Amino acid sequence: MITITPQAAAQIRTAAKEGNMEKMSLRLAAKKNQEGAIEYGMGFDDKGPSDMEVVSEEIEVIIYDEHVPLLRGTTLDFVELTPGEFQFIFINPNDPAQQTVSEENTST
Repeated sequence: MITITPQAAAQIRTAAKEGNMEKMSLRLAAKKNQEGAIEYGMGFDDKGPSDMEVVSEEIEVIIYDEHVPLLRGTTLDFVELTPGEFQFIFINPNDPAQQTVSEENTST
């Protein structure tokens, strides 16, 4: 369902510890914008009755039921985009914006 890379898991654990949120789950959210691309959100939260729960890299992830179809098959990674600048990225086969970029990269 959701894959968290070891690098992302380490950063999530660090953020939870620094924010004193170690007992909370990681909530992932997704919605389509006007262009059809998916926008993502994440933060620490308590599990609610309409949440789906998955565990990846020993990180408990919760997702509102209505967001599950947009996030199915997604990988959450933590990468260095430019020297010294790290950030979380979502690699999502359901995101038409990412598919367009992938198709352009394979056709060149």
